Amino acid sequence: MGLFSFLTQEIAIDLGTANTIIIQNDKIVLDEPSVVTIDLKTEKLVAIGEKARQMQGKTHANLKTIRPLRDGVIADFNAAEQMIRGMIKMINPKSRWFSPSLKMVVCIPSGSTEVEIRAVRDSSEHAGGREVYMIYEPMAAAIGIGLDVEAPEGNMIVDIGGGTTEIAVISLGGIVTNKSIRIAGDDLTADIMEYMRHQHNIKIGERTAEEIKINVGSALSQLENPPNDYIVQGPNQMTALPIEVPVSYQEISHCLEKSISKIETAVLSALEQTPPELYSDIVTKGIYLAGGGALLRGLDKRLSEKINIPFRVAEDPLRAVARGTGIALKNVDKFSFLIR
Repeated sequence: MGLFSFLTQEIAIDLGTANTIIIQNDKIVLDEPSVVTIDLKTEKLVAIGEKARQMQGKTHANLKTIRPLRDGVIADFNAAEQMIRGMIKMINPKSRWFSPSLKMVVCIPSGSTEVEIRAVRDSSEHAGGREVYMIYEPMAAAIGIGLDVEAPEGNMIVDIGGGTTEIAVISLGGIVTNKSIRIAGDDLTADIMEYMRHQHNIKIGERTAEEIKINVGSALSQLENPPNDYIVQGPNQMTALPIEVPVSYQEISHCLEKSISKIETAVLSALEQTPPELYSDIVTKGIYLAGGGALLRGLDKRLSEKINIPFRVAEDPLRAVARGTGIALKNVDKFSFLIR
């Protein structure tokens, strides 16, 4: 058995639009942005993860930074495969005579079509996966938060990732109602870029918009302990001369209003389809927020006020899904809801 475990390596992958997390032996061994930089001449991988993210928007004609996943699904098959393979190499730096065969559990959005599921499976198999299992993101988030997904009671999860917002009601180890909308972190970033162009006449890139979202992003225009204004530098669109603009959280809450309303509507529509018995469980226990979007200031408060059900932010929401995927890896034989 010892020899066999040397030949097989077990890993859980949370393949996200914004970040990819790999878990091995209950530990997070890798947490990197889902970005790769490829040399267009040789088609070889130049950088991966954080290194590639630093190159984003700064490359010359021969280099291209690619985000292989868009809206939670694989958009660039070749880049995705190179990314998975490169990240697995990062956790196995020691050169072995042979690479171990991999047993993987990979996370996928609950609204994935057959074709999208197939793309993830193929990419994982090409990257060396011998046994590949898949788990839906809201299910993984619920397990990662520590909920008993197999109990006969309703749990509701809202997982706001980079590319999709997954809303699901889980009971008896299955998803009862789910809603997956393609409005999430990336759309909020795009809203900020658009707003800065319109309102302040300043051109900013994706990375700067992301920084604004992290520093002064808010879902409410009135916060108890507001963050300081964030100073943005960039070229004026008309004159191309450099300008500096202070951005306040009130402005950002105003510019994110539309996208957040869409998330609210999706939560309400998922609640509408929920069977009444499960609905009462949800009202008593509250709704859990996971994913990077859960970190947006005041989001839980805004949703609680709007929907009249308490919203709770999971502890370490960014890694809830990854942690749940890691637990699923250990219980592959027990969990009947994993997709082969």
